[in-house]
Amino acid sequence: MPRRALDNPLVLAILGLLLERPMHPYEVLADLRRRSEYQAAAITRGSVYDIVSALAAAGWVSEVARHRAGNRPERTVYDLTAAGRAELVRRLDDQIRHPQREFTPFLGAVAYLGALGPDGAVDALTERARRLGERTAADERRLAEVLADGVPRLYVIEAEYALGVARAELAWIDAVLADIRGGVLAWPEVK
Repeated sequence: MPRRALDNPLVLAILGLLLERPMHPYEVLADLRRRSEYQAAAITRGSVYDIVSALAAAGWVSEVARHRAGNRPERTVYDLTAAGRAELVRRLDDQIRHPQREFTPFLGAVAYLGALGPDGAVDALTERARRLGERTAADERRLAEVLADGVPRLYVIEAEYALGVARAELAWIDAVLADIRGGVLAWPEVK
């Protein structure tokens, strides 16, 4: 299990948080959820604890303290080791330098947009744009709140990136809708 856990995309986020300060896994989970809805959607309490356990087994984090508050379970606080920092830097450098093609469910659906017909495509894309616009506005508010709380911008730069991607998608949808409505994107005759 540890090797598989070390392949989890959340490893990078957890190592990054521990670079900021030592914390226990529940704090890691809370910080991830507070800072970014995009990360929060991909995590569970169990996955964070499993990943931290794998990080400790790999020597990338080490236990620095144990705390107990009242009747609550004992919480183990972890800190990044020199090997963990080196792994964080290695992974960051690799992922930033080498763009990957990411296949999203939306990309898969767009490939067959024609099956909806022009009216169905307009309806579906209009609805997606509305929902994406609402989510983007909420994400902008959340980011502003996090920054106002004093979280350094560099610690939430991924939220800025995600907003940029969402805005680009909205602009693309608007352009496609204009092309459909204007007859520029034509549907072939169906037999």
